[in-house]
Amino acid sequence: MSINCIRTLIEDANVSNPNKNALIFGNEKLTYNELFTKVNQIAYYLSELDLPKGSRIGVYSNKGIDQVVAILAILSTNYVLVPLTKLLKPEQVEYIISDCDIKCIITDKIKLESIEEIKFDGHIISYKTTHKDLPSFEEIYKYYNKPYTCDVNGHDNAVITYSFGLSGKPNGIVISHRNLIDSARVVSQYLHLNEDDIISGLLIFNLDYGLNQIFCSLYKRATLALHRFVLPNDFFNHIINDKVTVLPLMPINISDMFDEDIHRLPSTELLKNIRIITSSGGNVTAKMIADIEKYFANAKFFSMHGLTEAFRSTYLDPAQLKIRPESIGKAIPDVELYVIDENANECAPRIVGELIHRGGYIYKGFWNAKEVTEQRFKSIDILKNVINLEGQLTDEIVVKTGDYVYKDEEGYFYFVSRHDDMIKTRGFRVSPFEIESVVEREIKEIERCAVFSIENKEIEEEIVLVYTGRNELNSSEILFELKKHLASYMIPSKIIYKKSLPLIPSDKNKINKDELKKEFILKFID
Repeated sequence: MSINCIRTLIEDANVSNPNKNALIFGNEKLTYNELFTKVNQIAYYLSELDLPKGSRIGVYSNKGIDQVVAILAILSTNYVLVPLTKLLKPEQVEYIISDCDIKCIITDKIKLESIEEIKFDGHIISYKTTHKDLPSFEEIYKYYNKPYTCDVNGHDNAVITYSFGLSGKPNGIVISHRNLIDSARVVSQYLHLNEDDIISGLLIFNLDYGLNQIFCSLYKRATLALHRFVLPNDFFNHIINDKVTVLPLMPINISDMFDEDIHRLPSTELLKNIRIITSSGGNVTAKMIADIEKYFANAKFFSMHGLTEAFRSTYLDPAQLKIRPESIGKAIPDVELYVIDENANECAPRIVGELIHRGGYIYKGFWNAKEVTEQRFKSIDILKNVINLEGQLTDEIVVKTGDYVYKDEEGYFYFVSRHDDMIKTRGFRVSPFEIESVVEREIKEIERCAVFSIENKEIEEEIVLVYTGRNELNSSEILFELKKHLASYMIPSKIIYKKSLPLIPSDKNKINKDELKKEFILKFID
């Protein structure tokens, strides 16, 4: 079996630290030996399904120890994990099932109803026993006790995660087993993680940043303490009671944790165990940094910048946070970053260009989306005006990120904008096209609509929907309909009616969103 796979970490941890707590979730605990045993039992059952190698298995559930077991069990087979965030609506799940041909779904009792609603005809496995015809983890733990072995190839597909791509439809990015190991290794290195760390499992496991918390814990034989954020008070209790030392967050989590009466926030003394805080998935504001410094006095804060097409590009050293708080930092180990203009020449300091990612952590491409893959994954020949390619093979792949950035005279990078009009909110990338499509399909009274974003420091970008029709509709009716079909983070915060919408002069079929955005800012913000 390859040394470049998560399975080796599970096996090695069982040998070196069998009695140490691997997972904590409230009062539930699982040692590395118990985790290894349960993962083997589920993996053995999955292998007996006798699906073709590379078959996709979805995990669609709320957070819990069984969810982690499911993830690791799939990665202990020759199948491919497809995480399905609990925030997705049934029709979105149905799209992903169809797009990558999911053959089996592992779920909980709550999400089972959503799966039954879409009439999924593949295998379904539930954590808890619900009825006699549906296999469950409870039953598998009782009856599957045979030894389990597997042979995983590091270059095989391991995970397909879905986010919203250029076409407006969710695109799945294909991640290898080697990618997962490399990501755990590099994060453990620059964060200086160790065996004594207790890592918060607050992030959802639908994308690589969240999944990486599981793999870093395994890599360092640390403990992962799971938590579902509901209220700030519960979150701080999780930090204190679980004795968390490493706290991975998204900017929206920082906003939420301090969305509380100041008198109800814990003292710095109670939060002194936190030594590392990380943030990715959006911009960090000055207020967020000030709050972190005030309440987590012993913590080093790492701001990071990742890609859909590669695990991570940059991180900002904590020592630079006050010196250049708006910077996304420098390249992580094993990565080279370049900023090029439209003629593929390297940009001088302070000149904006497109970020090109070369080196480690590059994923395999987009599933079933050749055009999008070709837009993002390029031959290193794109850098021929920047680096000396003499004698080098030009089939090396780099990522043309679509991120427009500049770097300063000391080599620190600064994010400026996206090439496309994707909206980034609450740590998620949202396609305006998908929201517009739902409006067009589901709300017949609306004739035309446009979706765009405005800046909001709390959540990075706020979604605005402007529409036209014969009559103005009650905004609550529109929201009611949208909530049936879209994830919560995709719901517009502002809905505006106009008798007519401006069109682009050169193309009367397209709404002029720039004009709408300017009008909105002038009317509602200025």
